[in-house]
Amino acid sequence: MEAYKLWVRRNRDLVRSLESLANGLTWILPERFANSEIAPEAVYALLGIVSSVNQHIIDAPTENHSFASKEQSIPWGLVVSVLKDVEAVVEVAAQHFVGDDRKWSFLAVTEAVKAGVRLAAFRESGYKMLLQGGEVVNEEEVTVLENNYGVNGNGVPAIYPMDGHAENGHKTMAKGLDGKNGFVSKSLEKRAVAALNKFGENAKMMSDPMWMRRPQPTPEPTVMVAEKPTLTSIWSTKSGTGRLFVLGEVVHIFRPLVYVLLIRKFGIKSWTPWLVSLAVELTSLGIHSHATDLNHRLGKVHQLSSAERDELKRRKMMWALYVMRDPFFASYSKRHLLKAEQFLNPVPLIGFLTGKLVELLEGIQTRYTYTSGS
Repeated sequence: MEAYKLWVRRNRDLVRSLESLANGLTWILPERFANSEIAPEAVYALLGIVSSVNQHIIDAPTENHSFASKEQSIPWGLVVSVLKDVEAVVEVAAQHFVGDDRKWSFLAVTEAVKAGVRLAAFRESGYKMLLQGGEVVNEEEVTVLENNYGVNGNGVPAIYPMDGHAENGHKTMAKGLDGKNGFVSKSLEKRAVAALNKFGENAKMMSDPMWMRRPQPTPEPTVMVAEKPTLTSIWSTKSGTGRLFVLGEVVHIFRPLVYVLLIRKFGIKSWTPWLVSLAVELTSLGIHSHATDLNHRLGKVHQLSSAERDELKRRKMMWALYVMRDPFFASYSKRHLLKAEQFLNPVPLIGFLTGKLVELLEGIQTRYTYTSGS
């Protein structure tokens, strides 16, 4: 296994090219949306799992990685990616063997497992926002604020959020261990920030006579590890913004499970699952927005990172999938697609491509995992 990891790291471009070629070949497999689709879907899922494993190997810190902390005991992002690929096979197999109506029980189990894994990843990250459903690690950048001695007035390195804001309203960007603006990334387990611990030596040199001063070796950089917040510490804060953020993220995590359970009870043609799922999405984003606004009003300095802001934008863009889900698709989207196909059908080439696009969209709509957004 170590030899394979080394080969993947040394040939990452070749690995990505082979993965792209293999994924492209899956689209020319016959009967892609036919009833007996287990084998093609299993091949596609297997390629997805291999791609996720390779990406995890490439992204994992090596032994000579600077200031890299030990890896997580469980790579939650990889687990989520594998579960998403497996879920597609579970749906196809359940639909083939037990039918469309009974497949939702199996999908509910897989969504429950995914929700549990995401909750574990959410907890282990220190209750930070899950990026792309937990598949991407939320590595927040932090800054080290230094005075003349590289520390604050109490002799402790001053740590501030990634935007460089200090609690007293001043912004100071200090030089870190690499001579650049002092920020390092946050690992899967711990937020590590580095500062030069010179306070004691500088104080001694100021009090000693000149003839007693001798050249001192440069001290080794001290790595300060910030403890991850716990649910108890978040819940005990007076402002309540932490509680709102956790609540919004938990609501987002459980949305797919709620959607599948409602489909299992009311059926895919019912508007109840569709409307409740959309309401849960809006509630989650509304809670996040309210927590951010409350932070602004209370003068909090910590804001969402650029990756977290992009994640909120991605979640809003995923609302477009609701037009591909029944009963909205059967009632509205499909009718407009057929009208567009009829209108463009006389046009050479464009009419042909439009017909294939409509056929592809109809096939995608028949699979929950293709339009679930989870």
